[in-house]
Amino acid sequence: MITLNMIQNSSSTFIFSLTVIFLMFLFYTKPLNKNALSKQHPLPPGPTPLPLIGCIIQMFRNRPTFRWIDKLMEQYDTPILCMRIGPSTHIIVVSSPNIACEFLKKQDANFASRPEILSAYLISEGYRSTIVSPLGNQWQKMRRIVNQNILSLPVHKWLQPKRDEEANHLLSYICNQIERKNSLIDGGLVNIRSASQHYCGNLIRRMVFGSNFFREGTKDGSPGEEETEHISALFTILEYLYAFCVTDYFPWLRGKTDFDGHEKIIRNAISSVRKYHDPLILERIQMWNDGVRNKEEDLLDVLIKHENPKLTLEEIKAQIIVGLIIIFLYFHLHACELMIATIDNPSNAIEWAMAEMINEPTILKRAVEELDSVVGRNRLVEEKDLPELSYIKACLKEAFRLHPFAPFNAPHVSVKDTVVAGYFIPKGSHVLLSRAGLGRNSNVWTDPMRFDPDRHLGAEGKQVVLSDNELRMLSFSTGRRGCPGVMLGSTITTMLLARMIQGFSWEVPYDEPMIKLAENRDNLHLAKPLVAIAKPRLPRHLYPKL
Repeated sequence: MITLNMIQNSSSTFIFSLTVIFLMFLFYTKPLNKNALSKQHPLPPGPTPLPLIGCIIQMFRNRPTFRWIDKLMEQYDTPILCMRIGPSTHIIVVSSPNIACEFLKKQDANFASRPEILSAYLISEGYRSTIVSPLGNQWQKMRRIVNQNILSLPVHKWLQPKRDEEANHLLSYICNQIERKNSLIDGGLVNIRSASQHYCGNLIRRMVFGSNFFREGTKDGSPGEEETEHISALFTILEYLYAFCVTDYFPWLRGKTDFDGHEKIIRNAISSVRKYHDPLILERIQMWNDGVRNKEEDLLDVLIKHENPKLTLEEIKAQIIVGLIIIFLYFHLHACELMIATIDNPSNAIEWAMAEMINEPTILKRAVEELDSVVGRNRLVEEKDLPELSYIKACLKEAFRLHPFAPFNAPHVSVKDTVVAGYFIPKGSHVLLSRAGLGRNSNVWTDPMRFDPDRHLGAEGKQVVLSDNELRMLSFSTGRRGCPGVMLGSTITTMLLARMIQGFSWEVPYDEPMIKLAENRDNLHLAKPLVAIAKPRLPRHLYPKL
């Protein structure tokens, strides 16, 4: 696999590629015309771009790109930054809630499209799904299908038994991890990152394909080789989706060069995912055609049997991958799209929330007391209890604020020249909201780097929701491109945390004074997977058996 370190050490390749870009640019581009808006209003502050190539050299030399962008916003001391990458693409980054609302609420219609980039094109079978597709008829068609047939309230209720099964499987899995240490009384070490990713992966496979494993898994409930490869490939797709690939800004170089290695990596990851998806999809379609299957039992059935319009095979495949990545990612959803959307955001939020709570026993104690008060210790927490678990949801919301799962939202593309916050925003600009910039903004939040769930508790009796309509933090987006899976994502994440806290007491490993809350350099995850001591705290008969 090509790595960024290999790329960065290959200066001769990079210089040669830039020379090719420069020469091809001379043949394929025309001078840019300035209009009245650009003369009356300046672009947002940012580094001065080089002719023809913009800031591509700085971007290439300063990986990961989001860390470089953070430094630029600090350097220019600005809540809105502009960088031109390539000959004409302006990247607009925002860390102010007021400016963010002007983009996604006041001028929502002007920023409702998505960029046409290679990673999005590949995972969506040529923009056949919802989340990553540019504005147009295909996006409207798939958006309507997802909202009405995948993420509606009736479908949410219909799928609850599958979510209940996986919540029970989670407890069994953790118990088995403890029992492997032959010490149920003293507890055992549990990898919370693995447990939460395992839960999310199992759940979305069960919802989409009707089974949490592709084959049989393992005796202790752990994922098998197939599930491990599947999850790994989905996370790779997530990592390289909208990852500032050089050829995204020089599209006429696609197919001619892949000198940052992104195309090869994402193609391989997609191939790994489809190795498991495609046979299941084709087999299921054949079952319906042969009359072997006559009842809808999961989301794949819903997509196959949808009428007016009938979905093509490519549309079903695309929606499942993007949906999985987005239910991974937290709430973005079709067959491919369904998977990507469900995995990363819940598992990342749980890991950070648990790390912060284990380090602050008083916070963990309050969460346990709320569960004991609302649910008790003679039954397991259920989805019907979630509206009453305000402190649990406040802990999750604080994790989303302080420890977002991704640096930015999916890019919004301007469909025309406009002015925002007094600055000129050219047509075709890619607008990114900085999740950390919003959630850690000292002008918005008091003591922003402190984990404090109380900041999200409103008046007594008022329910805590994980979204923020004022965009002071970004757990879910808003507007035409807002996340349609808020209900599903909130349910998945809250149940995961509630079951883990109700079912087990958690402590720092004996050889560590506290959990190290260091952030990974290349992403916003914990630098090391969270491992903690878990001990069952409920009557033994309540723990489901595999």
